[in-house]
Amino acid sequence: MSSVTAAETYRWSVEEYQKLGEAGIFHEDDRVELLNGDIVILAPIGTRHMKAVRRLINVMARKYGKSCLVDAQNPLMIDGYSVPQPDILLLRHTADTRDSAPIPEDVLVLIEVADSSLPYDMRDKRDAYARTGVAEYWLLDLTRNQLFVFRDPDTNGYRSEQIVSATESIAPLAFPDEAVALAEILPP
Repeated sequence: MSSVTAAETYRWSVEEYQKLGEAGIFHEDDRVELLNGDIVILAPIGTRHMKAVRRLINVMARKYGKSCLVDAQNPLMIDGYSVPQPDILLLRHTADTRDSAPIPEDVLVLIEVADSSLPYDMRDKRDAYARTGVAEYWLLDLTRNQLFVFRDPDTNGYRSEQIVSATESIAPLAFPDEAVALAEILPP
């Protein structure tokens, strides 16, 4: 058993993290992100994950693309110590006018796709997204073919949680009359 978990660690800021990238420490192909001051090494993207993200991009763009920006696997600056790269973001058009990455106020819906990353997305990311005010977080669980929908954030987490099964549909809060069937986004 390692004693490192009991040791104090260094908390990276967004500015320091970006300087590491500029210095060539990280390459654009590296799967890393900054969350809560920790540099997290992400698992490689598997085939089913890739197909789910591709389906999400197509479905979200088709259904909501005229009313918002559909972004995929790009940074979101949620606070001074976190720049995750969510799989899908539905953003207000005003996000495009920023000189920086989008911020939580720009997000209409944030979607993560999870298989091996489910515990990380369900705990660490969910807590960070709620704490920073991301209004709606969807977590597509490829291990169980279901969607977790988290809404109504506060500093202690999301006050509303719902599970959508593979045979059901869900509409984002921003587009209540335009539901998406989970079967449309689940890969075979």
